[in-house]
Amino acid sequence: MLVVGLGNTGIKYSLTKHNFGFWVIDKMIEKSSLKWKSGYGDYLYAKDKNIIFAKPTSLMNNSGVAIKDLCNHYNQSKLIIVYDDIDLSLGSIRFKEGGGSGGHKGIESIIYQLETEDFHRLKLGIALGDLNMRPLEHYVLKPFPKKYREDIDTVIMRATDALDFYFKNSITETMNKYN
Repeated sequence: MLVVGLGNTGIKYSLTKHNFGFWVIDKMIEKSSLKWKSGYGDYLYAKDKNIIFAKPTSLMNNSGVAIKDLCNHYNQSKLIIVYDDIDLSLGSIRFKEGGGSGGHKGIESIIYQLETEDFHRLKLGIALGDLNMRPLEHYVLKPFPKKYREDIDTVIMRATDALDFYFKNSITETMNKYN
């Protein structure tokens, strides 16, 4: 199974809302005492038994190329993508079985490269009711205000617990418990 967190690499983007997927995957790696390794393409990876955690090293909008490489290299078709979602409020997480991109450019790239929408997703809410979220491309590339740090940490812990549950249960059971 491949578990991929989406984000943008580099110090410039490290604290931005668009990197929420990276933060969750980083916490999974930390909890498992794993270490990141360079991949055979544009990604970092860490292996824990039959689970491969990964982060593309390309920009978000080109994530699909790295994920296609990962799927091919590890001969994997079971895939879950962890990423930010502007349509969900901060604090919300949603598992989903498949479907369109919802306007998310990273997911669009994955669908295009894999030629399928049939993969699981864990969407992490980034919408803040008290902030102007337009234009979207500027909103997602800015950090959360500091007053939300505790909320963000809570979401990261909830998402990692949810992923642990997902690894042992079906997507339907996981959606019923966490959505």
